[in-house]
Amino acid sequence: MLESQICIEQTRRYYQNDWSNKAEILLALHGYGQLAQYFYRKFQSIEHDFGLVIPEGPHRFYLEGSSGRVGASWMTKEWREQDISENTRYLLQLTAEIRGSNPNAKLTLLGFSQGGATAARLYQADPSLFSQLILWASVFPPDIAMDHFSKGNKMDFVIGSEDPYFDSENIVKIKHKYTELGFDIHTFEGAHDLDAQMLRNVLSKP
Repeated sequence: MLESQICIEQTRRYYQNDWSNKAEILLALHGYGQLAQYFYRKFQSIEHDFGLVIPEGPHRFYLEGSSGRVGASWMTKEWREQDISENTRYLLQLTAEIRGSNPNAKLTLLGFSQGGATAARLYQADPSLFSQLILWASVFPPDIAMDHFSKGNKMDFVIGSEDPYFDSENIVKIKHKYTELGFDIHTFEGAHDLDAQMLRNVLSKP
């Protein structure tokens, strides 16, 4: 059996408000099993002050069985390196469109859960595009060497104190790793989700 490839043009979707005249824009990547249109709702408390751009992962699937609710992901373990490359290329193109339409805006990149690894890779591809990187309840991608990770911009890591995906021992380890990478660490009372007040605090932090 011979594995082959074919290159085709793809269309990917994202959700946004009118960010053309906003002084600050947030590009936010959702977690595993979420859809961009619903992830967008988690940012409605800042919609008046921020431009919002919420892209969707390319892999959509039924969350239970073969019908019902649908979620999306950025990749699986299958053909992982190709998906990483294509996701980064797509998001760089989207970022270039944002920059071209509003070149003076402060652009913040946020990745939640699985979207955090994708955000870290996007940031690493060109850190100069972003004023701030926020990784929220996410594991730092193992394919980026810590000593090669770009440091210098404002970087923040956020996690809930009751996040079921990180036990107390893992939280200590992951906070230590992010501190070594140059991130400021923030903890809120909550689980595996975005917290509106913490989000505002991190976005407004000098």
